[in-house]
Amino acid sequence: MSENKECCPKFDPKLWDEKTIEWNDKQFIKGKVLTFMFMPLNFGSVMTKLTKLVDKGGAKFEDGLCLSDSKSMWSMDLYLAVDKEVAGAENTTLSGKYIAKVYEGEFKDTGIWMKSFEKYVKEKGYKSKKTYMWYTTCPKCAIKYGHNYVVLFAEI
Repeated sequence: MSENKECCPKFDPKLWDEKTIEWNDKQFIKGKVLTFMFMPLNFGSVMTKLTKLVDKGGAKFEDGLCLSDSKSMWSMDLYLAVDKEVAGAENTTLSGKYIAKVYEGEFKDTGIWMKSFEKYVKEKGYKSKKTYMWYTTCPKCAIKYGHNYVVLFAEI
């Protein structure tokens, strides 16, 4: 969410597309989303809860970065990047080397993006240990900005 809490920050794909990122204990808070056949059911309410914890804790939501990890057809973990530990939240860190690629389009293309990303990772000479997705804007802001960008990250 942006500082005015009315919408998501505008996303610049050039900052993330085909980039290699190294994190050393990058701070996140974690939330759990219920899904049905991989479709999120309570994504918005979980994001609202997490952002309230960030605000209450005096932390900052870094880069609008929120990674999702589909654990199964029935649940997804969210990792919201923050600048410090947040009281009352499940605090965690991520460390490692990641490559990222930006996709744009409708969520129904997720399967196509995943196959493309797997190919991209292999072409770069890597094997993915874990894959995360970053839905860079909410549906309302995707319409507002005219783009629905999604970033895929592979831990390599």
